Amino acid sequence: MKLIQKLWPILLALVGIALSVGCSHHPRVSEVKEPEWVLKGSGAFPADGSFHGVGMVSGVKNKALAITAADNRARAEIGKVFEVYTASLMRDYMASTTAGDFSATSEEQHIEQAVKTFSSATLSGVVIVDHWTDPRDGTVYSLAKLDLNHFQASLDKMKELNAEVRDYVRRNAERAFQRLSAEEKKRR
Repeated sequence: MKLIQKLWPILLALVGIALSVGCSHHPRVSEVKEPEWVLKGSGAFPADGSFHGVGMVSGVKNKALAITAADNRARAEIGKVFEVYTASLMRDYMASTTAGDFSATSEEQHIEQAVKTFSSATLSGVVIVDHWTDPRDGTVYSLAKLDLNHFQASLDKMKELNAEVRDYVRRNAERAFQRLSAEEKKRR
């Protein structure tokens, strides 16, 4: 018993050191700070006159494949800014059956939703400008950027974008950025 009492402070110190060393290799959730572009996501950003697309992939151990997949998803997100076809189907079924004296009931429900999204565009000048890997779960993020000035200069070369959408974008791209800038200034 006296031996345990003498060794007790040493054991506590060793346990404390082991815990602090063991925990020091993993970032705490509160210490991880995502880049601002990860939180903002895809869209138009009038401050720098560009469109951004954020792609992500998780669960892929092959780093090169994960980066390529995230890059391609980021490019696809920019394409969705210009043209996207979406179809949605939702089915909802509910039933309630009561037997005799109302003490025994049977209820059931089934809800189904299917969404299909399709986007097709040829966009010149889309570049991947940043990558980030979340240390908590290994998710790889990619940031694609399309500069508005470069886009407007190459708009006529884009054969995959249908004429109606091309004309709409040409007429409204600058106006949209001006409206976004005005809204941004109001919120400051």
